Amino acid sequence: MTVGAAVAVFAESEWRPRATAHAARADELAGDYLRRRATGTRHPVLDFLWTYYGHRPAQLRRWHPGFGIALAGAAEYSGLRGYHRLDGPDTASGPVVTADPRFLRARGDTVSYIAGLLRATASRPAQLSCFGLHEWAMVYRSGEVRHDSVPLRLGAAGTDAVLESMPVRCTHFDAFRFFTPPAVGRNNRHLTRDDQPRVEQPGCLHANMDLYKWCFKLSPLVCSDLLLDCFALARDARELDMRASPYDLRDYGYEPVPIETPAGRADYVRAQSAIADRAEVLRRRLLDSCESLLAALD
Repeated sequence: MTVGAAVAVFAESEWRPRATAHAARADELAGDYLRRRATGTRHPVLDFLWTYYGHRPAQLRRWHPGFGIALAGAAEYSGLRGYHRLDGPDTASGPVVTADPRFLRARGDTVSYIAGLLRATASRPAQLSCFGLHEWAMVYRSGEVRHDSVPLRLGAAGTDAVLESMPVRCTHFDAFRFFTPPAVGRNNRHLTRDDQPRVEQPGCLHANMDLYKWCFKLSPLVCSDLLLDCFALARDARELDMRASPYDLRDYGYEPVPIETPAGRADYVRAQSAIADRAEVLRRRLLDSCESLLAALD
């Protein structure tokens, strides 16, 4: 396929129901955040998906078909970033628009980087022995907590003792960079941003949450159906991440996964493995999309 060629034109009767269903699913996933935001209420678990990743609910709910598919009668898309109008007559209800090949060219390096990272991550075996200790390392010997409205389940001394009792094996730089200074040296390796393609592995909760980030960074070149699937995975991974954290979140309805005990660690590994299995499928779908985009640039 040459850059700029549309492989299909979706009639309104075909794409509008898909866009409507997508928006409804996005509203269901994001509705609790919007209700909390309206009242100024914060949530220590789920707000992370919005405050850290920075993709807004309005962006999440807009459906994109992906590169190579044009939408007939899609006037509301004609001014959006990454789109252009196809040459030729408009339909009775508006222009025919598609993802702009110039936008793909401009994003080519990003597509290539993401594809390389996904490919490298998928090539490695999943490591399921970190037990979520990155969250413990973020408060180790700090005298402070990252979520100041939520108490530490074991107290500061008990939290420090847990981290000191187990090896720390974090492989994700964007978790490692928030370690407290005393915790940095306890990790089994020092991580840098440049290490990411060489170290990231498919058992990591944060690497699997980041599939959502990589997906929306490629919008509108990648289909939004995949974006919502990655968001749903990130939401579940975040819940496990925080249930295994040192925070007591029972007032928010989250029973802890007590990784300081053998039974708790076994529970964590089972749940982490289930997340990794789901992420494997989504990583392959996203990598396939990236490889199609790179092929379109050749």
